[in-house]
Amino acid sequence: MNKQPQQQAEAIEASTILGGLYGDGIIACKGAFDRSWVERLREDIDVLFQEALNIPGGALNRGPNRFYVEVHPQRLRGFVDLATHPWVHAVCSNVLGADYRIVEIGFDVPGPGAENQPWHRDFPTPEATSRGRRLNSLAFNMTTVDITDEMGPLEIAPGTQWDDLTGHCDSSGMFPDRSLYPRFEAKAQRKKPVMGDISARSALTIHRGTANRSPFQRPVLVLGVDAPDARNAERHDLQVTHAYWDALPAQVREHLSCRIVDRLEPIVQKHTIEGLKMGA
Repeated sequence: MNKQPQQQAEAIEASTILGGLYGDGIIACKGAFDRSWVERLREDIDVLFQEALNIPGGALNRGPNRFYVEVHPQRLRGFVDLATHPWVHAVCSNVLGADYRIVEIGFDVPGPGAENQPWHRDFPTPEATSRGRRLNSLAFNMTTVDITDEMGPLEIAPGTQWDDLTGHCDSSGMFPDRSLYPRFEAKAQRKKPVMGDISARSALTIHRGTANRSPFQRPVLVLGVDAPDARNAERHDLQVTHAYWDALPAQVREHLSCRIVDRLEPIVQKHTIEGLKMGA
C-alpha cells in the first residue's frame, strides 16, 4: 500500500532532490511503502530468483555469492505502485526531465559469504556529466529486509559522481585505481535502510557492496531511469505483453521504455560487469 505521510511532502521539494543528488549523490524517502507491501515484493523476488538460478545466464555473477537478475515488470505485483509513487515521479521529473524513461527493473541478491566489492561506478561517466555537469540517469533501490551491518550494506562515497578518474581508472572507466581507495574509505557512508524505504542515487557515485557476514540473503530491488539523451536502455531488455501494456496507467506507459510482445521472452542480460566477478 502506498503511504503519503506528511513528512514525505518535504522530500518532494525540488531543492531537496537536486541538492541531494547533485551534492552527496544519494537521497532517500523513508517509509515510502508499508511492510506488507514489501513482504509481497520479497515473495515475488524469491520466486524469480529461483527461476533465474535454473536458467543458464539467468542470474549474473556480481561477485562471490552475489547475483543480479533482470526481470519483466509484470512479474512484480508492485511495479505499478513503484513506478507511480509520488516521490519517485518527483525525483525523476526534477533531475531527468518530464520525459524520463524507466529502462531497467531487477534485483541484487548478496548472499551469505558475499565479499566486499571493489569500489566502482555502474557504467562509464557520460559526456553529459563529465562536460555538461548534468546527471542523466538514476538508480532507485528498495531493500526487502531491514539491513544490519552484518548483512553487507551498501557503502557510498558522497560527491564522487563528479570525480574525474582519467588516468586513475581501468579501461572500462568504472573501476578506480586502488591508490584512490583511501579517499573513498575516508568519505564512505554505510546505508542501512529498512523495509519500505526507497533510495535514489547517481550510479556514477563511487560505491561498493560490502561483505555479508550474516546467514541471510539481502535482496534489493533496482529501478533504472534515464533522461531522454541517456543510452542505458541499450544494456537492458524490458518487455511487457500487449494485455499488460493495455492495462497500465497512462502515467506508466508514457515513461516506460520497453518492447511490447505477444509472449514474454527470456531476458538476455547486456550489462555484465566483469570487474565485479572476483570481488575486491
